[in-house]
Amino acid sequence: MEDFLSLLHGFSVIFSWYNLGMMSLGLVLGVIVGVLPGLGGPNGVAILLPLTFTMPPTSAIVMLSCIYWGSLFAGAITSVLFNIPGESHSVATTFDGYPLAQQGRAGEALTMCFTGSFVGALFSVLLITFLAPLVAKFALKFGPPEFFAVYLLTFSSFIGTGKDTAKTVIALMLGFGLAAIGMDTVSGQLRLTFGWTQMLTGVDFLIVVIGLFGVGEILISMEEGLNFEGKSAKLNPKVVWETWKKLPKYWATLVRSSLIGAWMGITPGGATSASFMGYGIAKRFSKNGDKFGTGEPEGVLAPETAAHGAGCAALLPMMALGIPGSATAAVLLGGLMIWGLQPGPLLFIEQKDFVWGLIASMYLSNVVGLIIVLSTVPLFAAILRIPFAIIAPIIIVVCAIGAFSVHTAMFDIWLMLLFGVIGYVMKKLDYPLAPLVLAVVLGDRAEISFRQSMMGSQGALGVFFSNWLVSSITVLALIMLFWPAFSFIQDKFRKALA
Repeated sequence: MEDFLSLLHGFSVIFSWYNLGMMSLGLVLGVIVGVLPGLGGPNGVAILLPLTFTMPPTSAIVMLSCIYWGSLFAGAITSVLFNIPGESHSVATTFDGYPLAQQGRAGEALTMCFTGSFVGALFSVLLITFLAPLVAKFALKFGPPEFFAVYLLTFSSFIGTGKDTAKTVIALMLGFGLAAIGMDTVSGQLRLTFGWTQMLTGVDFLIVVIGLFGVGEILISMEEGLNFEGKSAKLNPKVVWETWKKLPKYWATLVRSSLIGAWMGITPGGATSASFMGYGIAKRFSKNGDKFGTGEPEGVLAPETAAHGAGCAALLPMMALGIPGSATAAVLLGGLMIWGLQPGPLLFIEQKDFVWGLIASMYLSNVVGLIIVLSTVPLFAAILRIPFAIIAPIIIVVCAIGAFSVHTAMFDIWLMLLFGVIGYVMKKLDYPLAPLVLAVVLGDRAEISFRQSMMGSQGALGVFFSNWLVSSITVLALIMLFWPAFSFIQDKFRKALA
């Protein structure tokens, strides 16, 4: 009952013309970002984050989160109409979405995608509404050892679930190195500044993400020379209604994919992993599994439901524990710090308007987002017909303005370009960017928690096994950390027996 009343209070916060305007603007920007292949939600949020510096925190987080929701909705448009994934999580949608468009059923496919996204998001938002306050209350019992154990679990889970362990570890190490630059907050000594006064305060995470995501993606897109030729979609109320009448028979796929999305969002699996898992499991359990890949409606419904569910659920650990569940959540976490808010359990006590305003906006923005994408698909699909030679310079200029506005320093623009090249190289070599961003955002906090634990225990590592709570988290983190080694040994053992 208390959570329900808090949610009603959140709606009272969000129902102002300014907040509703920011929500609508964020959704429209998100759809534009989503239909531009390669740009994507994390990149859009990172590039546009500087626009929110002068806004109230609630309005800022509403706008940025709506950019992400809009991009999640819109990623399906290019997948279905152009066979080009607008987002990495939309790759699985192309398998059956484009064949449906070739059959003249693009309107049905898009309605399936958008409605599935809405259902997945609604499931995760309900989960956040009733679970996040409980997790936050539980987290109030945490001290430095518990927080370090949670950070270790977060880093380890990226290693345990990453597709390439070595590359994930290298990305994390690079992020830790960047997080260590500047003045040591405990001893006051300078680290890795190499005599450069501009480095005394460290490398701002915003410069890093604008370079890695924004400039890096533009370089990749320029190299690929994008050329768009796609199918047209006729979306009208009749098509939407006829498609919705078919949805009840796919209820099991919707429930299953929503659960997958929620789980993959809370753990750092991410929307892309969720979409592929949703698609694979739907194919496994569907009676039409052999028709997947030829234009099966379940083949677009499952990945979009799981992906949007994961995107929303990733905010649960970010708000309750201060730990992001995805790259976008990591960027939003950095935004919270810029706006002067401390992510974690105290957020639910000290910033109730902010927390419940955000949760209420997630309900409302997904409804508004569904209406926007169902009614404006032809308009946004037309964006893809604008030459990329016009769009790319505009995005680069927006990135440069965003980087310059952080400290009003030209040095930050050079840093942005450097990280753009690093992002380009990492993507070409298939290195994950999310662990790097995570380490930049959380690296110094993890270090502080570790050092406080060591000072409190006079250097005894046993502090991380001193009670059942910290012990269980630490053991789970160590299992995730060494899971790839366990899997490697197990495979070798099986091959030896075969």
